[in-house]
Amino acid sequence: MKKNNLKQLVSNLPRYPSVLGRHRLFNSAVLIPLVKIKGEYHLLFQKRAATIRQGGDICFPGGGFEQGVDRDYKDTALRETKEELGIDAKDIKILGQLDTYVAPIGTIIESFVARIKKKAYKNMKIDPCEVEKTMVIPISFFKENEPEEYTLSHEIQPYRYNKDGQKEILFPVEELGLPATYKKPWGNKQHKIWVYKYDGEVIWGITSVLIRDVIEKY
Repeated sequence: MKKNNLKQLVSNLPRYPSVLGRHRLFNSAVLIPLVKIKGEYHLLFQKRAATIRQGGDICFPGGGFEQGVDRDYKDTALRETKEELGIDAKDIKILGQLDTYVAPIGTIIESFVARIKKKAYKNMKIDPCEVEKTMVIPISFFKENEPEEYTLSHEIQPYRYNKDGQKEILFPVEELGLPATYKKPWGNKQHKIWVYKYDGEVIWGITSVLIRDVIEKY
C-alpha cells in the first residue's frame, strides 16, 4: 500500500465507530417513556393498531429514521412519539440513551429513555390509525416478576421454494466453488426471547429486550 493511500485510509476511519453496514439495515429509534403516577414511575406502552405492520403488538413509540426530516435518531424518537401519542417534544425530557441494539431481523434500534410530564400524559391524543390503546405498567412489576424465557433459532437459507413449489437458488454455492456444506441451511443461530404478561396483554420481542436493559439499570 502506498504511503499516501495509508494516510487516506487513516483520515477516512470513523471518529466515532458505529455499526458497520448500517446503511443496509432498517434504522429506527424508540422513546422509552417514564411517567410518575402516585409517587411511582411507570413505563408507558402502546398497542399497535390491528391494521398496520406488527398489529396488536405492545411496544414503545417509535419508527424509522427519515432522511431529510430527522437530524438524528433522537429527532426520530420525538417525532414518532408526537405522531403516535400526540405528546410534544417540550413535554419530554430525554434522560439518556441505551446502547445500540441490532436485532436478528436486521433492524437497528436507538433507544432514548425519557420522562414525560404528567399533564402531557393525561392529555395524550393517540393516532387511531397507528395506536389501538396505551397502557402504563409500574417499573416495580418488572423488577418483581421474571419473564418467561424461550429460545428461537435462525438459519441462513441458500434457497427457497416459490408459491409454485419450485426451488429458487438464492446463493449459487456450486457456481462459486464453495464447500458443499453451504448447499444446505446453516448457522442455526439461537437467541433468547423474553415474554412478560400483564393485565391480559403479552409483551415480547424487541420491546422485552429494551425493558430488561432498563430494569437492569434501574
